[in-house]
Amino acid sequence: MANGLPNPPTGLLTAGATRSLVDSVDAFLFDCDGVIWKGDELIEGVSETLDLLRKLGKKLVFVTNNSRKSRRQYSKKFRALGLEVTEEEIFTSSFAAAMFLKLNNFSPEKKVYVVGEDGILEELRLAGFDCLGGPEDGKKNILLEANFYFEHDKSVGAVIVGLDQYFNYYKMQYASLCIRENPGCLFIATNRDPTGHMTSAQEWPGAGTMVAAVSCSVQKEPIVVGKPSSFLMDFLLKSFNLETSRMCMVGDRLDTDILFGQNTGCKTLLVLSGVTSLPELQDASNTIHPDLYTNSVYDLVGLLQQ
Repeated sequence: MANGLPNPPTGLLTAGATRSLVDSVDAFLFDCDGVIWKGDELIEGVSETLDLLRKLGKKLVFVTNNSRKSRRQYSKKFRALGLEVTEEEIFTSSFAAAMFLKLNNFSPEKKVYVVGEDGILEELRLAGFDCLGGPEDGKKNILLEANFYFEHDKSVGAVIVGLDQYFNYYKMQYASLCIRENPGCLFIATNRDPTGHMTSAQEWPGAGTMVAAVSCSVQKEPIVVGKPSSFLMDFLLKSFNLETSRMCMVGDRLDTDILFGQNTGCKTLLVLSGVTSLPELQDASNTIHPDLYTNSVYDLVGLLQQ
């Protein structure tokens, strides 16, 4: 339900709907995991689709909740997969976390503790912040002996939690102590995705599982800066002179990608190449309905040629 009215039915992408969509938008916003690639494997037809849209004069932007890489690192991944994408066309949740602190005048005298990977650390350092944690703390262990006291840095003013393959009990305790005991310490989540295609073979636990663990420990909800939060869109609009009504968000996840598009006034296209299946989309309990759906982004090429 939206505004008390039934959700409109989602339409299958047809040749006519594709032409109408392309004519009505100036920019396509693409999620990455499950849309552009799965793990380190490019999804079939992505290169041809992006080339065609660029030839049609469309602006392409890549908006990912995956915080493991910085924009620079993602640009390298795109190139390694044969796609020419600049850093300026990439908006990550790791970048959003750093920009959230910058926009909110986070004190340069304070430090940031990171439950996450190199992408968050790099974006924080590029923004001029002093940070600690990250993969290095994944090597640290706790021995729960009698009277053991865990020390933490009292100058930490923010904890950022993102996807972390090195997540452990040490990090959870460090983050929890900072949030609970350091006055005014911010608790920021890059996103709350429960799962993601970290490899091409299967889904893996997403950042939302790490966020939930810390949130449960401190009994506090985080500030979420990635999709479906509109924070990333605010930055995007500052970078490009575009109207959200002239954008189309293309994603594979209903509760982040499609909801993000709807929250910010974009047209929405769900692709079934990632985490959402057709039965899940059509399930009576689903309340998030994209404008259109199709199997993969490559369908745009075939339908435009009809």
